[in-house]
Amino acid sequence: MKRPIFLILLFCIHLIVSAQAVAIEQWREHLSFNQAYKLSVLGGNLFCTVPAAVFSIDANNEVQRYHKINALNDVGVQTIASDAATNQLLIAYNNSNIDIIKGSKVFNIAAIKNAAISGDKKINSFYVTGGKAYAAAGIGIFVIDLTRYEVSNTYIIGAAGNTVNVNAVTADANFLYAATTEGLKKVAVAGINQADYKNWQLVSGTNGLQPGPVTTVLANNNAIIAQRADSLFILNNNNWQLLYADGLRIINATASSGKIVLCQQNGINYRVTVITNTGSVESVMQHPKIAAPQQAVFFNNGLWLADAVNGLLSINGSNVTVLQPNSPAGKVLGGLTIKQELLWAASGTVTANFTNTFNGTGLYQFNNGEWRNMNATVIPALDSLYDFNTVAIDPTDQSVWAGSFGGGLCNIKTNNTIQVFKQNSFIEPSLANPSLYRVAGLAFDNNHNLWISNYGAANNLVVKKADGSWKKIAVPYALAENALAQIVTDDFNQVWIRSPKNNGLICYNSGSSIDNIADDRWKLFRAGKGNGNLPDNNVLCIAKDKNNFIWVGTAKGIGIIPCAQQLFTNNSCEAVLPIVQQDNFAGYLFRDEEVQCIAVDGANRKWVGTKNGVWLLSEDAEKTIYRFTQSNSPLLADDVLNIAIDEKNGDVYFATANGLCSFRSTATEASVTENEVLVFPNPVPPGYNGTIAIRGLPENSIVKITELNGRLVHQTRSLGGQAVWSGKNYKGQTISTGVYLVLVSNESRQDKLVSKIVFIAK
Repeated sequence: MKRPIFLILLFCIHLIVSAQAVAIEQWREHLSFNQAYKLSVLGGNLFCTVPAAVFSIDANNEVQRYHKINALNDVGVQTIASDAATNQLLIAYNNSNIDIIKGSKVFNIAAIKNAAISGDKKINSFYVTGGKAYAAAGIGIFVIDLTRYEVSNTYIIGAAGNTVNVNAVTADANFLYAATTEGLKKVAVAGINQADYKNWQLVSGTNGLQPGPVTTVLANNNAIIAQRADSLFILNNNNWQLLYADGLRIINATASSGKIVLCQQNGINYRVTVITNTGSVESVMQHPKIAAPQQAVFFNNGLWLADAVNGLLSINGSNVTVLQPNSPAGKVLGGLTIKQELLWAASGTVTANFTNTFNGTGLYQFNNGEWRNMNATVIPALDSLYDFNTVAIDPTDQSVWAGSFGGGLCNIKTNNTIQVFKQNSFIEPSLANPSLYRVAGLAFDNNHNLWISNYGAANNLVVKKADGSWKKIAVPYALAENALAQIVTDDFNQVWIRSPKNNGLICYNSGSSIDNIADDRWKLFRAGKGNGNLPDNNVLCIAKDKNNFIWVGTAKGIGIIPCAQQLFTNNSCEAVLPIVQQDNFAGYLFRDEEVQCIAVDGANRKWVGTKNGVWLLSEDAEKTIYRFTQSNSPLLADDVLNIAIDEKNGDVYFATANGLCSFRSTATEASVTENEVLVFPNPVPPGYNGTIAIRGLPENSIVKITELNGRLVHQTRSLGGQAVWSGKNYKGQTISTGVYLVLVSNESRQDKLVSKIVFIAK
């Protein structure tokens, strides 16, 4: 099956997009382009793969990104190849899906991905010749017609007709060669049924090529070269001769510009070696920036390297230049927080069982379209902090506080000075492992006190008060592993704490003073009536809405605590399990879903992330406004780990298993005054069919669009602080060119002119 898609191409090495340039209901990617793996040259461009996308660079070092939001059909790029004859780029994904880019179109071939074939269908590499692409895969070879964009044949070439992993394919004038785990095999290029495994001859073990798996086979200057273990062999007059072996591990061998380019490893050191078909070494390049070489090719009169640590490298003699499109240093898997369009993201996470993953890529800051990475490479003081999983912005000085699940707590000031809290601080070590200082939750309350979950410590709740003093508190419940994680504070300065390991949810009220423990009050919510009535003890997330209701996401759906203000005066305050109509039946809200994150937007609507995508629910959760999955939208993965909302512009950020993306929603936080009303786009250009946003409005205000003479064109209500308009009048007709007034009435019911819109019709 093929499906053409027209590309929207993004230019320039640093992608700078102002906040106003993002339209309502438009998606953006925030993928990492810092780990490079595969390279291919096509025309005047070098194409490079990163885990979730592809980018290209031309002779002027201008970068173009290709990803699921602007062009591609999938994420998780496995390999690429180019067909110079037809000017096409082939992209294979981890799930065996294939995209082919030709000019401004993308053709998708999903037949292999969707095929009910047992075994490993993953595509290891492509060999392109004569209008065909031979996809070397885990079960054999798939033949792809590059004109019809379909799979035309499948070769299962293992011994006795079984499947066999094929690493690479190439050909000369007489034979098609396949590097397999059974050894090197060949078949005549013409006059024979290549799909019959009996016609494939095992070459390994004959004529000088030792038996055993062959990693790579390639053609260079009309010669066939095979890699067995860490040695290269060349076919010469039907005999295989040792071409090159120096005792180092060969990570990759690629034919490029008539040379053979090797990526090699020598213990903890790596290098790039260029050899000829005679086995002579033309150059050897070692450099500290060559940290994990994956593939190297010649392009634009220079050598380029895909490195899994440092990205795309340009090698010119002894000089190595790093080329990384502006992006986060790695996947965003941890917590997110936003203040005034400034996003902070934590790179790390922990396992579902709250053990370390030892992610050291640090923290990421996104501001005005630019990413800034903070890790040990940039800030040496962060060298012992890994698995950053929670972040909070200090309302007093806009510094960021970040929690490491093992390395303690750090505070990064706006001038980049940093202070780390672990040994000899109020952050205590884990009782189970005294070498670890685990911080798993951070939140500021209305009085600017910072509350900290000190997971596993004896005093597992810590507060840094607004005056700079600290207090340690032991939660008075027997909790497995003394586990505390995400924290949310409500409008009554109560602290709500998620307790993993099936412990439930805790609420803490410090009474008249944090320092006076005599009037402290606690409540533990667990599953079952009389115990808190949560849907499940495995609490995965919490959120506070604009009614001060506490929304609790669990492994078995959502519970809502509507009585936070009366929690300690009303003994019957428990979670409510809402029953909603879904399709043709009624049931508990998300009863069969692991609700991993909840965020509340400016209109008090709830964004809910699960392992099966994202929902936007109405304020009362009775209506589904949006339902996003990886298959029906640009969402990068169905496994949604965290959600954060920029209250000012309505951007909703989704941290997924495949990376970070955002969606410009229709709701923003309400404005107290109407001094910052923004209309976008304005003027409205000819042919514009998108949504017009009017932002910075009072909450739930009435918005009227009128002609200059006062005649009403359209009327609506704001969602939080934003109203949206389709550019049509109340009859559904596109309006004429002209200037239109935006009138807003709030609780006073008096219309006030807040803006004008210039509309240019076709």
